[in-house]
Amino acid sequence: MIISKKAVSAIILTTLTGLTAAGLGAQQLLAQGKRTINIVFPSRSDTTDLQTKADAVAAFLSKETGMNITAQIGDDTAAVEALRANRADVAFLSSRPALKAEKFANARLFLAEVRENYSGGFTYNSVFVVPRNSPLRTGQSQGTLQQLKGRRMSFTSPTSGSGFIFPVSELVKFRLVPNKDRLDGFFGQVTYGGNYSKALQAVLRGQADVAAVSEYALFPPYITEQERSQLRVLYKIPGVPAHGVAFDDDLSPQDRERLITAMLKLNEPANNSLLRNLYNSTRLVRVQHSRHLAPVRTALQRIGIEP
Repeated sequence: MIISKKAVSAIILTTLTGLTAAGLGAQQLLAQGKRTINIVFPSRSDTTDLQTKADAVAAFLSKETGMNITAQIGDDTAAVEALRANRADVAFLSSRPALKAEKFANARLFLAEVRENYSGGFTYNSVFVVPRNSPLRTGQSQGTLQQLKGRRMSFTSPTSGSGFIFPVSELVKFRLVPNKDRLDGFFGQVTYGGNYSKALQAVLRGQADVAAVSEYALFPPYITEQERSQLRVLYKIPGVPAHGVAFDDDLSPQDRERLITAMLKLNEPANNSLLRNLYNSTRLVRVQHSRHLAPVRTALQRIGIEP
């Protein structure tokens, strides 16, 4: 017989009640046994002092929900593993890790982040970027991307959605490359910057002819305004899903809704600085998990990566 975690907690609480001295009532025990909700906040390159900022958000959510909420810092991989191992209940995740969280932990996104420099609100553009004086012609056609044949290409990293997965998917869609493993047959050189800033720096320093990044990487803190003036967008791919907030299926619908309601209060002017301080997001909005992540699932399948 399989016993749920809630049932186990109830058995433990009942046992404790029977063993406790008469002066300690059941109501006090319930207060002492209040469940801790752990939220993982992945570190990102544009965020500093994240633990302090995450702790402030956790304190706000604790006050709003009446639940004991703690903040943990880790990368996306650690966040997914924490959800899988039931060491976390909620995690802020980018789109591909969110798919992994669904696969390994049955967790789903219920909220997405909005930024002022996202073209689609809770979606944004992946962009091919070239020097402002590049002879390559800006456009939105197969011919625009055909110009990249033989050029030196700087991707962000092989795991980046907007810096690799979506750009390569677009090349495969137009049959310019067959899959992610056959890029050398199209480009004259392929390198990986490791992050948005370094991918763009390769273009700025003349080490690459084109870079693939997120549209918001064309603003500080990734590059300076002066550096931005030396670049232009050659081609853009819309609809990249914004990062979001995933909730583990072990969290009851009631607790999940209490948390979501509290998180949406971060959109209010009096509380908004707490949200902005985390990842430069301006709002959180409700999303439907499968619909929100459908574009990245399609892109992964197209280039030959299992979602």
